[in-house]
Amino acid sequence: MRLLLMSDTHLPRRARELPPPLLAELPRADVVFHAGDWVDVATLDLLESRSRRLVGVYGNNDGPELRARLPEVAYAELGGLRFGVVHETGPAQGREARCAARFPDLDVLVFGHSHIPWDTTAPSGLRLLNPGSPTDRRRQPYCTYLTATVAGGTLADVELHRLPPRRGRS
Repeated sequence: MRLLLMSDTHLPRRARELPPPLLAELPRADVVFHAGDWVDVATLDLLESRSRRLVGVYGNNDGPELRARLPEVAYAELGGLRFGVVHETGPAQGREARCAARFPDLDVLVFGHSHIPWDTTAPSGLRLLNPGSPTDRRRQPYCTYLTATVAGGTLADVELHRLPPRRGRS
């Protein structure tokens, strides 16, 4: 099972559209995760129409329309693994312990908010993944997203994809 993970798309404020390399991943993904801060409903509509399965949440920049359609926390069991998605997890320091305490029944937690890619494992075994942002790199050198696979109850092939700079912007 192939996964596509993204967050913090912030359309149309930070970009006019999702990057073509990210859109090209949609037909290859069995499940698409979006960890919030969509900003526009059109991006949700696009991902719902092009994804086999979409697991998404709202973020702090998402208004009433998105909050009416998306939960604050979403859950999915995929290939024997228990996934959760949430936008905010608080400061980096202490994140693993805090998330393991808040989500003791999960194997993988996908989160966003910081725009900083993150891949760690808490002592409890909880894997924490932040795909960064495909449209707003902030202080990061690249805009990013993640892909991964699930097979036999194992998360594998977790890969951070760096997107080329958009024309006219650094």
